[in-house]
Amino acid sequence: MKGKHFINISDFTAQELRAILDVAEELKTKQRDSVPHELLAGKTLAMLFEKTSTRTRVSFEVGMHQLGGHALFLEYRTIQIGGTGESIGDTARVISRYVDGIMARVYKHSSLEEMARNSISPVINGLSDMGHPCQIMADLLTIKEEFGDLKGLRVAWIGDGNNVCNSLLIGCAKLGMDITVATPVGYEPNIQYVATARDIAKESGSNVEVQNNPEQAVWHSDVIYTDTWVSMGDEAQQEERLRVFQPYQVNISLVSKAKDSSIILHCLPAHRGYEITNEVIDGLHSRVWDQAENRLHTQKAIMSLTM
Repeated sequence: MKGKHFINISDFTAQELRAILDVAEELKTKQRDSVPHELLAGKTLAMLFEKTSTRTRVSFEVGMHQLGGHALFLEYRTIQIGGTGESIGDTARVISRYVDGIMARVYKHSSLEEMARNSISPVINGLSDMGHPCQIMADLLTIKEEFGDLKGLRVAWIGDGNNVCNSLLIGCAKLGMDITVATPVGYEPNIQYVATARDIAKESGSNVEVQNNPEQAVWHSDVIYTDTWVSMGDEAQQEERLRVFQPYQVNISLVSKAKDSSIILHCLPAHRGYEITNEVIDGLHSRVWDQAENRLHTQKAIMSLTM
């Protein structure tokens, strides 16, 4: 995987995804046991932020430090990129000659693709409007820690068919997990991602379903996953979204329809009392904080394997 861009989950084989999870588990253990693992000593990661962030910035910056390297934080407004500045492609050509890797958190997925076409260093997707593959690797590690083998597990996504949902569809299909997405009509995940996930599922033996009934979706599920109803960029639709998504709240009543051993995931930030209740996110089934921590470990694995 050395030198390979980490833009889409679909670009990686099931074997490669499992390798990332294995390395993440190893690095997590080493960090817990205070065992040095400076796999990227002397290397630098440029972190380009068009969108604001908490978990992405902190986990990548801390991760590079723990791997013995250096992280360089660059906000779009502080560098000459896009708009009246330098093109994204030219910026990638220049920056990639200075650094060993680029992580970018952007509005448009096409921006990442342009960076990747022009960069001589690997580009990592820190989030785009179409996908969030780094988040999904943390999710898969969290599920693996809970259940062991991933194949055959049932995942229910409840709420907005957003960028995280797009990537989760592919990740589940790649590793043989069944996934059911329940959204209000008109808020389903991207049809191309659904089609790709279904094609992959035919090979892995999993099942991909998209429907509109949250109770049916969580029935006998091992994992219930939700996310904010109003993502960055959707603020103008907030009032309408809060009304439409109300029946899709992950609460005690909905969780009771899943298996007793089910776990709850949320990629954060959470809007308590909207997509998820306090009783659920702080309850016994919640693995939300483990999931957030695992961003650090899986991203360290991605960086150490690609940079």
